[in-house]
Amino acid sequence: MTHLKRDLEDALGEEIKKHEIQMRVTPEGLVVSLSEIGFFDSGDATLLPGGRSTLARIASILNEKGFQIRIEGHTDNVPIHTARFKSNWDLSTARATEVVSLLVEKHGFDPEQISAAGYSQYHPVADNDSAEGRQANRRVDLIIVARTQRVETPTTVKPLGN
Repeated sequence: MTHLKRDLEDALGEEIKKHEIQMRVTPEGLVVSLSEIGFFDSGDATLLPGGRSTLARIASILNEKGFQIRIEGHTDNVPIHTARFKSNWDLSTARATEVVSLLVEKHGFDPEQISAAGYSQYHPVADNDSAEGRQANRRVDLIIVARTQRVETPTTVKPLGN
């Protein structure tokens, strides 16, 4: 994970300086947080053009290394209710799904490598009592868990007991 973190830091230096991306190592693996700023308009789940470009750089590094990746959408605790999203659950899940769709359909990731989840406001990284804290909580996390282990699927299955 140390080499992967270094590769990503080299590729994403500008976004890290602008606080559009944060990275941290946890017991689960490397977490790459894509802030709402730079990636999504407020209250929307469509990745911005600049965010698509950044995601392409991330994808080029991650896809070649064959990691399992969880994509998690997060929001702050300010309730949302729009024509498209009736709740923070909907928005956080839609953002995670948008990233998964792009990784699979545009960047060739194996769908077995990736999962998506929406956590709404329930996994904050900062206090929601300040504007800065709420901003930090509006993010999509890519959790790089482990290298994918390919398991050969048998072409024929023999019944047990024979």
